[in-house]
Amino acid sequence: MKTLTVFTPTFNRAYCLNQCYESLKRQTCKDFVWLIIDDGSTDETKELIKGWQREGTLDIQYHWQQNQGMHGAHNTAYELIKTELNVCIDSDDYMPDEAVEKIVDFWRKHGSKEVAGIIGLDADFTNKVIGTKIPDHLKRSTLFHLYNQHGVTGDKKLVYRTELTKKFPYPLFENERYVGLAYKYYMIDKQYEMLLLNEVLCCVEYLPDGSSRNMLKQYRKNPKGFAFYRKELMKLPFVSPSFKFRQAIHYISSSLLSKNRDFLNEAPNKGLTVLAAPFGIVLYFYITAKTRTA
Repeated sequence: MKTLTVFTPTFNRAYCLNQCYESLKRQTCKDFVWLIIDDGSTDETKELIKGWQREGTLDIQYHWQQNQGMHGAHNTAYELIKTELNVCIDSDDYMPDEAVEKIVDFWRKHGSKEVAGIIGLDADFTNKVIGTKIPDHLKRSTLFHLYNQHGVTGDKKLVYRTELTKKFPYPLFENERYVGLAYKYYMIDKQYEMLLLNEVLCCVEYLPDGSSRNMLKQYRKNPKGFAFYRKELMKLPFVSPSFKFRQAIHYISSSLLSKNRDFLNEAPNKGLTVLAAPFGIVLYFYITAKTRTA
C-alpha cells in the first residue's frame, strides 16, 4: 500500500485542475494515491479525470457526490482514504516536484504514533512563503499553538495520520455548505502535537471563486455551520479568555443570522456570551449590511 493520499476536493474546477495533475505527474516520489472528491460538478470534470485515469500515469481514484461543500467533501475523503498519511491539495493549487518525497522521507525518519502528522509551508506561485516560516528551534507544536503562541502567520500545509482524520467528522446542516475545517484540526490538537517541516509542500492561488475570497458571503449563507464552529472553539481547553470572547462574539452573530432563539442556553459559557452580546449584535448588523443584495 502507498504511504500517502493526496486528496483534492473540487467543484466545477475543470478549467484549472490540470496544473495540479501535471505537478503530481512530476513528483520525484510516486508513493502516493491521488483521490479526487468531485463535490457535484456540472462541468467536464468527470470526463477530464477519466481521461487521466486511462493514461495510467498516476494511481487516481475518483468519487462523485451531490454537492455538500468543502467540509462535506473532506468527510467523504477521510472515509475513503486507506493510506497511513493524507494531505489536501486544493483544485487550484499544485505541489512542487519534490513535495511527496519530502513528506514521505521526513515521516519515515521522524514519524510515530506520538504525533498527529506534519506541518509544512505553503507558498504562492512565485515561491514566496505564505505568511511566515516556522521558527527553526521548534520541532513539534500543535497547530493552534503554532499560530497563537509562536507567532506564525499564513496558511500552512497539513499532513495528517489518516486514523486521526477519520475522527471528528464535520456536521452537515440542511441548505448550508460551510463548516470551518480547523474544527477537526483543533480537536486533534487536544491529544497530539505535529512535526514541523520548514519546506514548501504546496503552491497556492486564491481564485475569485474560492471560499477564502468570499468569506462574508459564506458567513451569511451558512450561519449554523459558523455558529457550530465558534461554539466548539469556545470549548477548547488550551485557549485564552480573550480568544473565547472573540468566538462568543461570532457565535452570537451567527446565531442571530440563523434565527436561533435558544443560543444562550446552548452556549458553553453563558456568562461570557452575555458579556459578548453587544459586540455580537453589532457584528450581526455589519454582516447583514455588507451582504445585503438588491
